[in-house]
Amino acid sequence: MPRPYPPEFRARAIALVRSGKEVKQTAYDLGISAGCLHGWLKQDRIDRGEIPGKTTMESVELRAARRRIRELETELAIVRQAGKFLGEGRPHPRGSTG
Repeated sequence: MPRPYPPEFRARAIALVRSGKEVKQTAYDLGISAGCLHGWLKQDRIDRGEIPGKTTMESVELRAARRRIRELETELAIVRQAGKFLGEGRPHPRGSTG
């Protein structure tokens, strides 16, 4: 995965294009691909509400939620394995209270 550019760098690139500079020339001047800059511009338009899509904040929250779900699923699997190991999964004999 390519190394991410700092948010300030992205904001500067987007500001240059929004001020009227051509995308290709801006990308060349900054040493990035035009496709990369187009992606940043599209995400900026989504974040501003100009076009529909998943905002940057929603993406961050979704990643955090998915990470937490994975953690909880791992914890649950460990508890289930421990329960099996300790015999909690076996049926209790008739008349037993426990």
